[in-house]
Amino acid sequence: MIYHRPDTTKQVFSEIARVKPPVLMVVADGPRADHPQDDEDCSAARKVIEQVNWPCKVLTNYAETNMGLRRRVSSGLNWVFSQVEEAVILEDDCLPNYTFFRFCEELLERYRNLDQVMHIGGDNFLSGRVSFEGSYYFSRYPHILGWASWRRAWQHYDVDLKLWSSSPNRNVYLRPFRTRNEKKFWTRTWNALCQGKIDTWDYQWVFACIARNGLAVVPEVNLVQNIGFGPSATHTKEKARLPSPSAEALQFPLRHPDSFLWFDEADDLTRKLFFHQRSLPARAVNKVLKALRPAN
Repeated sequence: MIYHRPDTTKQVFSEIARVKPPVLMVVADGPRADHPQDDEDCSAARKVIEQVNWPCKVLTNYAETNMGLRRRVSSGLNWVFSQVEEAVILEDDCLPNYTFFRFCEELLERYRNLDQVMHIGGDNFLSGRVSFEGSYYFSRYPHILGWASWRRAWQHYDVDLKLWSSSPNRNVYLRPFRTRNEKKFWTRTWNALCQGKIDTWDYQWVFACIARNGLAVVPEVNLVQNIGFGPSATHTKEKARLPSPSAEALQFPLRHPDSFLWFDEADDLTRKLFFHQRSLPARAVNKVLKALRPAN
């Protein structure tokens, strides 16, 4: 997923080039009409993709004009999963450790036919804060700084959250959350999305997973670093209060969890760090998860 930052695009592309995928799908947003520099920057970012020098089928989905974060990412991923059954997804500021790709590849195969597992994440903001057996744990929260999934999971995604907005009993979708404050946080967030107050796509993916009690994989170490903080970012123009840690190598062979359950201890800490409602006005919700969202 690229846009108008050739510098970070080059860094991410160099890591993709190391693993030489046989198929590379590239989704790009277009230039903004009121930003003259965007034409040049978007073109430069797309030229990076032309550096593919290994046997590879390159498929592109480039927008001619700017669609914005919500529509470009969601429509781009719809296109991806209309073409393939499963995919590894990186945005232009999500710099992976080399082992990220093997981690995704092995788990995509292992859980290919297990509907409960919906998301394979590459980032871990809690490295060293919780201990557990295994190379990864299962979480309620699908982090998106480098991830992988399947068409069978993505089919439940709806950028407009019609299931939430039309439900006569929204509490059924809040049951997986363990505190009243978090229920308030997600109620306000999803309502704000339905009202068009937040321009993003990722909270809808959280809903798709939560609505089906889905499991999201979180690795034992952080495998993907967000390198996108800065003035050219859409949401992360300043450093977050919990910056993305450096990417580390994961050890193989993988040690798999014994059960298919959310790891409540880790999720409780994640909730306290990111999803704790403090009577925020709707306009502030857009800033709360900026540490979790690629900058675009």
